[in-house]
Amino acid sequence: MKVRHADTVDARVVGYTGSRRRPHNLAVVPAGEEGPRLSARIDPALAARIGAALADARILGLAMTADESYTQLDTDLVVEILAGAGRHNTLVVTRMR
Repeated sequence: MKVRHADTVDARVVGYTGSRRRPHNLAVVPAGEEGPRLSARIDPALAARIGAALADARILGLAMTADESYTQLDTDLVVEILAGAGRHNTLVVTRMR
């Protein structure tokens, strides 16, 4: 039997990739971690709601995660993510806080 496990964690949004109105991925800093990581691709309906929440955020410029660039923002937005415990350790955004 194969069992998959993921924990729900809050993460602070620090940026995005793609369009600001409908971001493809979010750059987030999960609780207990120091540096930003990119999430998996965001559901289109959720991306529209997040885009509306990011509309007034100040753009700080381009930044890099370990291997990808993103647009850095000054925002207080927090999202809930599923942080996979498997070998891929994928971050999936489930909702806004």
